[in-house]
Amino acid sequence: MKKIFTVLFVATIFLAACAPKQEGPAKAELPAGMAYAEGKEIYFVHTEASDSGVAETLTNMMKSPVMYVPSLANVPAESLADVYVFTNGVEGKGPFGFQSDVFSNPPGTEGYTPLRRLNVVTWVDASKARLLTSVAEVLAAKDAGEITIEQPGVVINMPFVVWDGGKR
Repeated sequence: MKKIFTVLFVATIFLAACAPKQEGPAKAELPAGMAYAEGKEIYFVHTEASDSGVAETLTNMMKSPVMYVPSLANVPAESLADVYVFTNGVEGKGPFGFQSDVFSNPPGTEGYTPLRRLNVVTWVDASKARLLTSVAEVLAAKDAGEITIEQPGVVINMPFVVWDGGKR
């Protein structure tokens, strides 16, 4: 029995010594949400929000803390990109249980920033809702009177982690 224990102990030490060492900084796991930008699927994370209710909603939705940072509301408008969040229409994984968000300015385009101005989208007639996957489609639906868009003055830090042509 002692011999078996010794062999197992030596094997464990050997395997631990042979295991690859982690290089570079520590890595953290964050749950990513799926959304759309320019008609393509992207993945992003929520890290902070300027509104405590939004931070709490996103924390509960993602099962990961989203920090309440009220000073984000003071970021100048020219430093923000947009995110469109749907309150009705096509069922999906968005924060209200409807389609996934639509982002403007993905990485690699002029105006990319992880700081997003919240745009709340509501279909005028939810029975006529369809999946929208680009800002151009969202704005066309607005111009056609199919949706309304409200800006509640909330800023959310939502960096992309996977996008068309890239990933972190």
